[in-house]
Amino acid sequence: MKQTLRLFLLLLALVLAPSSWAQQADPAPGTLPYTTTIVPTGTEALDGPLTEASRLRRLAGEALVDAFGLVSRALGEAPLLDEVLRAEGYWAGQIAVRIAGEPADTPGLAQRLAATVSPGTEVPVEVRVTAGPRYSYRRITLRPNTAEGAEAVRALGDPPGIAVGDPARAGPVLDAETALLGRLRIAGFPLASVVDREVLVNHEMQAMDVTWTLAPGPAARFAQPEIAGDTAVSQRLLARITNRLAGEPYAPEALERTRRELLRLSVFDSVRARAGDRLDEASQLPVTFTVSDRPRNALGATVAYETNYGPSTSLYYERRNLFGNAELLRLELVASRLGADTDEANLRLGANLRRPGLIDGRTTLVLDVATVRERLDAYDRDAVTTSALLERPFGERWVLQAGPTFETGQIGRDGNFDPFTLAGFVMGARFDTTNASLDPRSGYRASLIVVPYADIAEGGGFVRTVGTLRSYFDLTGGGGTVLALRGSVGSLVGADRSVPLDKRFYAGGGGSVRGYAYQSIGPRDAQGRPNGGSSLVEGSIELRQRITGNIGMVAFLDAGSVGQTETPSLDEVRYGAGLGVRYATAIGPLRLDVALPLQKQDGDDGYGLYVGLGQAF
Repeated sequence: MKQTLRLFLLLLALVLAPSSWAQQADPAPGTLPYTTTIVPTGTEALDGPLTEASRLRRLAGEALVDAFGLVSRALGEAPLLDEVLRAEGYWAGQIAVRIAGEPADTPGLAQRLAATVSPGTEVPVEVRVTAGPRYSYRRITLRPNTAEGAEAVRALGDPPGIAVGDPARAGPVLDAETALLGRLRIAGFPLASVVDREVLVNHEMQAMDVTWTLAPGPAARFAQPEIAGDTAVSQRLLARITNRLAGEPYAPEALERTRRELLRLSVFDSVRARAGDRLDEASQLPVTFTVSDRPRNALGATVAYETNYGPSTSLYYERRNLFGNAELLRLELVASRLGADTDEANLRLGANLRRPGLIDGRTTLVLDVATVRERLDAYDRDAVTTSALLERPFGERWVLQAGPTFETGQIGRDGNFDPFTLAGFVMGARFDTTNASLDPRSGYRASLIVVPYADIAEGGGFVRTVGTLRSYFDLTGGGGTVLALRGSVGSLVGADRSVPLDKRFYAGGGGSVRGYAYQSIGPRDAQGRPNGGSSLVEGSIELRQRITGNIGMVAFLDAGSVGQTETPSLDEVRYGAGLGVRYATAIGPLRLDVALPLQKQDGDDGYGLYVGLGQAF
């Protein structure tokens, strides 16, 4: 038993620490261990890159060689380090490598080392770099390859990132060349190329001259695009989207915009856009979009939790490309307040159908129907809701929507229900510059929804308006520290207390003011139950900090006020504050927040716990 344990421990040590065993092993016969010293140049910006580039230093412990291999490795050191010097503008540098005190190119050095160095003795290797003077750019010239291209080249202006008098570094020359080609393509020259790049180093003047000869090629327009790939989506629909490119002047952003428009149909896993490398017979540029379909069917589920509201879950089924025109049908069951008392549960069973590519090819019809059962502290409601909205993007950031909505059912408290029937017309706008949907780190999101309602049963009506602005600031540039802000304002215009309870404004709970019970902030009735208000003001500030790897922390402060007049006010603001943990996943961060009500109200717990997917806003 003891022998077995010893053998196991020996094997474990071999697995966990192979490097230490290798270091303890004796060098192979004939090899020559050595140590490398790189003498500082006196310029700190050079010392680090030179050390990293040194093959002598890097291979000293990894690949032992004999005396002849060591000399060969030392003779190859100078070209590697000279590249580092030239990359930083030092074009007259000198690199000297000495082995055991002798220059590496000394005749017969390898034979003497092999004969005189005792086995196991480390040979000293010294690398001394003399950077010399730093050169600068003296002349930077752009030339067209033909007279026809002179105007296009002249319009390029100065190459970016490189200017006369700057250190003559190699990297900016290549970067500027790439940028020049990009400028030509943006200007409508898809076949632009570099005919020649001439770099002359004048050692007497300690200067560099750079001359590019550019071939803009012909200005081109897009040919009628082609669709490739095995897809079940209607070719007619795809053509309505892609054919808008035909005849337009070539522009990379137009090509990318069309690619994203195809991707937004939500039926493709991937969409690739490829422009041809030559013009067709009509002197137009061929374009091919290669698409790959997503699976037709999808099932999914989400789970969330709030201390004051209980667990909630949603189950959904999606059928993509339902009738062959990129339609998306989504059936969803949402259940919340799933506690021990099933009579208090909230349920929503809905169907949503999106039909893109209508009218001008950019408009989407969104049909929605749902049956709703709500049992809340503020009210009880049973209803059927329907809507038919048209959505259309304008530019890259804006989406506008409009259409009728209708709902009917009963609403009340304590088992006393009153029937209601409302007809409305939704008018909405969204603006989005953020870089991600579930975990944005920069940009803005703004939305405004205005819905005039007519009370079919009782007569009269009102206008419900809600506007929200979210902004995100990447404080460190790498997404490690993000400041997130949210503000919402709502108003019921032309309303009185006959407005159905569910259309009034409430605050409190997840997505609102954390730490307070759901809908608990605002006016209350004689029994102390939330009664809703005619105006709303909410705000949140979060500092999101990545701790390590996938783990992050959040500190937040929420505020909200519900008023009894249609003009929003800050008379009775309630504050909630807390901390949260985030765990990054492929589909978005998992969220756990703990919040405290800073002005505790009757019926509120001492804290709120919130679990979900994605950031709080």
